[in-house]
Amino acid sequence: MTTAKPAQCKASATAKPETKRITKKAQLIRMLRAKTGADIAAVSRKLDWKNHTTRAALTGLRKAGYNIAAEKPVDGKPTRYRITAEPSAELSAQAGAPSDAR
Repeated sequence: MTTAKPAQCKASATAKPETKRITKKAQLIRMLRAKTGADIAAVSRKLDWKNHTTRAALTGLRKAGYNIAAEKPVDGKPTRYRITAEPSAELSAQAGAPSDAR
């Protein structure tokens, strides 16, 4: 007599299809790609970050090769940031590779 182990049956019955996780970096890039861009407060609220973390993330994107424009409206509203150019594929690959410089 053969019986299936309960753990095996349970695992196969509750297995969920894997969904691709959307990172906060990807969400930030999506917000900055919008025609009107986004301000620091909106990004901070959306990603549940402090304002200084949001500014640091913008700096990280700049260092990764993204060109981010800061547009200050004349009517006193907050500065809006938007991606105006993205890094080339070659530059992106180099940014992810470990550096030999010490």
